[in-house]
Amino acid sequence: MMIKKAETLRQRQDRRFINKETQTSAKYLRRLKELSGAPDGMEPFYDTLERIYVDMDYAKSGAYHHTVGTYCVMTPPELIYAAGAMPVKLCSGNYTAFSVGDDIAPRDACPLVKAVAGFKQTGLMPVYEDCSLMIVPITCDCKKKIAGMLSDRCEVVTLHIPAARNDEDIEEFTRQLYSLMERLENVTGNQITYESLSYAFRMVGYAQYELSEFIRLKKQMPYLIRGSHAMAILNAASYMTAGDWGKALHRVNESLKTRIDGRKTVTSKKLPRILLTGSPIVFPNVKIPLLIEENGGIVAGDETCMGERGMWDPAVITDNSFDGMMNALANRALRPCPCPTFADNSQRIYRIKQLIKENQIQGVIYHVLRGCLVYDFEYRRIEDELGKLGIPVIRLESDYNEEDIEQLRIRIEAFIELIKLKQEPEKITAVRKSF
Repeated sequence: MMIKKAETLRQRQDRRFINKETQTSAKYLRRLKELSGAPDGMEPFYDTLERIYVDMDYAKSGAYHHTVGTYCVMTPPELIYAAGAMPVKLCSGNYTAFSVGDDIAPRDACPLVKAVAGFKQTGLMPVYEDCSLMIVPITCDCKKKIAGMLSDRCEVVTLHIPAARNDEDIEEFTRQLYSLMERLENVTGNQITYESLSYAFRMVGYAQYELSEFIRLKKQMPYLIRGSHAMAILNAASYMTAGDWGKALHRVNESLKTRIDGRKTVTSKKLPRILLTGSPIVFPNVKIPLLIEENGGIVAGDETCMGERGMWDPAVITDNSFDGMMNALANRALRPCPCPTFADNSQRIYRIKQLIKENQIQGVIYHVLRGCLVYDFEYRRIEDELGKLGIPVIRLESDYNEEDIEQLRIRIEAFIELIKLKQEPEKITAVRKSF
């Protein structure tokens, strides 16, 4: 009798978890759909996010019998595809999983780690449960604990990210990729060959080409697409094959090109152009980009690891041998990556300045997930460097809950008004006279 009661209680808790999770995800998906200016071709990306987070239905692509979970963009998807498996990114912005994990992980752990702990505890998210292998690049201390936390659920591989990016570090990381290759072959039962790796390079390369075209179109003035819609597209890439995602993005790109020809834009107003950088923005925790665009700004640039950073820089093969391809993957993973985990972050400063110039950015919002020390540590230097350029920057700290939305709204709205005032000096003079 007591066992049946315990089972019933667990079932009720599980049902509450699912209901809360799906309701929150459905709400943010609805807000994305209601935001004006979405181009034609968004349906595959919306459908993917709805299937994973609202319907909680993860079905592998017919071509792949194994799913491999990843926790960082420094994991080369080409190796996973070459082994005949489907890569999925398991970083989640789910509030309900975060709240469950809040009772498991230490108080000061970042929300992403708490969400991982929550999903592990409940075991109710199909995309997490279906993985044959999980790959965790160690970019911070919390990622080490994630690897240990997940090891009793399925096989886990860690990739140790070096503090520097010199030739010796690249060679060592290449050796790690060879070890990863062996683990993938053992799990999938498929050998990674020159032909399978070449095919994977072409498939991922196609998606990267469409992304480069998308980024080019997104830079157009006036605006052809909102940043929130772009983020939905990029987040959906976590759960689609590179081939399917590239095809779907091609349709969006064609829609954006017709907007240029027909002079159709997102809005007739000249909105402040915002660059969003810092900690990752992961669905369904998309409150910050939505608040920016619901309060009169536009997310014109995105330097986050769940955004453009994940695929914007393709691997460059200088040696067509198998070893050459593996070395290209190691170089692509480390050398251009602007992640703050590296000791020397001049590459990160350069990339942010490059995005500011290319996207005509007028203000930067630096997002910090509470407890994410590697990103928080970098803020002061970013603020100093942008100050030299006369670019206003604001630090927004948040986690996955919705209790801080009104506070965030007030700060974002004030920041956008500040940018508008900088555009019109006569208004600044009028404001000063009013004091």
